[in-house]
Amino acid sequence: MLYYLFDYFDREFDLIGAGVFQYISFRAGMAALISLLITIIFGQNLIWMLQKKQVGETIRDLGLAGQLEKKGTPTMGGLIIIAGIVVPTLLFARLENIYVILLLITILFLGAIGFLDDYIKVFKKDKKGLAGKFKVFGQIAVGLIVGLTLYFNENVVVRQFDEAPQRGQTEEVLSYEDVKSTTTTIPFVKDNELDYSKLNPTENDLITAAIYVLIVIFFVTAISNGANITDGIDGLAAGTSAIIGLTLAILAYISGNAIFADYLDVMFIPNSGELVIFCTAFVGACVGFLWYNQYPAQVFMGDTGSLALGGTIAVLALVLRKELLIPVLCGIFVIENLSVVLQVSYFKYTKKKYGEGRRIFLMSPLHHHYQKKNIPEAKITTRFWIIGILLAIMALATLKLR
Repeated sequence: MLYYLFDYFDREFDLIGAGVFQYISFRAGMAALISLLITIIFGQNLIWMLQKKQVGETIRDLGLAGQLEKKGTPTMGGLIIIAGIVVPTLLFARLENIYVILLLITILFLGAIGFLDDYIKVFKKDKKGLAGKFKVFGQIAVGLIVGLTLYFNENVVVRQFDEAPQRGQTEEVLSYEDVKSTTTTIPFVKDNELDYSKLNPTENDLITAAIYVLIVIFFVTAISNGANITDGIDGLAAGTSAIIGLTLAILAYISGNAIFADYLDVMFIPNSGELVIFCTAFVGACVGFLWYNQYPAQVFMGDTGSLALGGTIAVLALVLRKELLIPVLCGIFVIENLSVVLQVSYFKYTKKKYGEGRRIFLMSPLHHHYQKKNIPEAKITTRFWIIGILLAIMALATLKLR
């Protein structure tokens, strides 16, 4: 909203300094700052309110060190994360941008599903929370909305230049064509583009659309659940999400800049640069939340935050056509998710074969395995963050490593 206000002042009154809102870098910086302030300043108020209403976490005794001490710690802290992302985005982003609209829908929709799950756990005293099928249904609904929009909306295009833009040239003086495409990026290969339409043996557009939407649903569901599973120890999900968000901000800036996109030989996606504002607000909210969520946590994000963060990351990657980079960039989420799948599958297999279930890990998800080894919780979180940083660097390196 401030973007339009200062744009009006700049055009009508030539107000000194108003033109700075035209720069993505300035608005991204302001979004990060406001996001930090919202989460840190209002975070304490939220904690007090949750404590007053006795919105405490219900803890199952899994035999982990320090686990029962967390009983009664306020949950639903994801509300402050969502506010820290949505408010700066509304203030500084261009709200007619289809990508910004999709991300706002995603975070609010999944945040609402997570909130309902937390509400049932806390106020209805049902440890199971919202039935799993309803969670999955909500994630599928988000994937369906995102997939159909990205496939059919006329503003979702890739720009193809007749000649490469040179330094000092603006895209207006170049000949280009904006084309609808289901092309995405394949990391680590020379010809690094894959068109999903090639997965369709027929030329039927509806079949191609169905294939694309199913791919979108898969990524939204998988990463949303991965973030949810990762949120098991203090600061892990928030810190990991901040690292991923910063990486996506860099990728969004590159994809939305014709010169950088040409230099790094990546797809130029018109209007994707506006996502930098959303990404920096995302990072600011996660870092600000760590003020209260680092060990020992004063508040948990709950499903309200974890489902929203995971789904948002997936949609960001899809919009930037970097979803095939998710196994690297979101490696922590993927491994955490995979550890649960492997543990459950192996247990069922060995029980059927040997009459007794066996385990690969001491406990899943993976962070609990290390807790069972009596490694301090804060050390596990820090080491996972370090791995997350290494994976983020590797993801950025794919821009040149082919």
